[in-house]
Amino acid sequence: MRKSRLIRPNYIDKFKCIAGACEDSCCQGWSVPIDQKTWEKYQQIQPGPLRVLVDKYVVQQSGADSAQFASIQLLPSKSCPIHNADKLCQIQVELGESHLSQTCSTFPRRTFTIDNLKETTLTLSCPEAARIVLTSSNLSDEGDAEPLYLTWNDAPGKSTSPLTYFWPIREFAIQLIRNRDYELWQRLFLLGSFSRRLETVLAENGDYSRMEQGFTSAIATGSLRSSIETLPANNPLQLHMVIELAKLRAVSGDLPLRLVEVLDDFLDGIGRDKPFEEQCSSYTLAYQDFYSPFFRLHPSVLENLIINMLFRRAFPFGEGMFGGKQVAIEPARQYALLVTEFALMKGLLIGVAGSRKEAFSIDDVVKTVQVVTKHFEHTPEFVPASLALLSSRNLDNAQGLTMLLRN
Repeated sequence: MRKSRLIRPNYIDKFKCIAGACEDSCCQGWSVPIDQKTWEKYQQIQPGPLRVLVDKYVVQQSGADSAQFASIQLLPSKSCPIHNADKLCQIQVELGESHLSQTCSTFPRRTFTIDNLKETTLTLSCPEAARIVLTSSNLSDEGDAEPLYLTWNDAPGKSTSPLTYFWPIREFAIQLIRNRDYELWQRLFLLGSFSRRLETVLAENGDYSRMEQGFTSAIATGSLRSSIETLPANNPLQLHMVIELAKLRAVSGDLPLRLVEVLDDFLDGIGRDKPFEEQCSSYTLAYQDFYSPFFRLHPSVLENLIINMLFRRAFPFGEGMFGGKQVAIEPARQYALLVTEFALMKGLLIGVAGSRKEAFSIDDVVKTVQVVTKHFEHTPEFVPASLALLSSRNLDNAQGLTMLLRN
């Protein structure tokens, strides 16, 4: 028998919407679904200006389920018509939070249930959520006086479901990301190797415990270092992929101002009008002179970013696995998604650092991470398109993904 720590996010209580003081708006640029129960409440609103707005802009969706029974039709500016001049929701102002839709009342929180435990994380598409996560001294409950443990049978073939291994996998992954004996890109490479091996072990109902202990021992002894160091860095390929990933969103037109600002800073940092070869040189210098020195002083920022990805994605199974919306268990695919999102953020941050130079700060990091999360993660087409892009460049493998990570 083996005991594993149930490591869970602990930062959700720190979050509170700052409303009109926020530098962005979660009420702009997205469709806003309205669940059936909330729609029925709206039908009881008394006659007046608010009821006129609701009747005009809250439209039922034919054939939709109860969670997306209706939606708020955005204005041509892509803003919510019920958002008032003070950047506040008029429904909440007049009727209170109880009249907000499930989507509006819970954002940026995401909640799913694992082993009968509700787990709530923050998506970093909200600036305040990004600030809390990236600057936190501790994202998990490991310092609690009364930790939770799971006892499980680690004998080969004794597990009735691969999900039995969720907690020990999380424990391993988070300890790995925090292990500063390795550079961050090396930790991510090791996580990828672990994910691919895990997929095979789960498919064959193999000995998970032996596999994990082998990885843990190899990491502790450093026996994998020599092979890791042979993996090449390819800044031109990395920059090209960052530009191509950014284009997946940029080609849609009508870009929000904050996204335009981040992309402009990135382009200024690599030399907007330079030939690609010179842009690669600028990108390399931006990494060496500004990006790398900043994150050497603040190593927990990127670690927190990745750990929040692990929490938010219920890595390596995916949150859909715990919500009844997913069947396949694909740790390697989940890892590729994580690397793609991180590589895009890192690449844009390198360009932004090159633009901001010595003034590059945590505020620039928060803004870039929040903008990328909001305008890429929440674009339904981005995930399949990004994976297809990796496949088309033959980068959906260990060496290819590593070239997106190493500079």
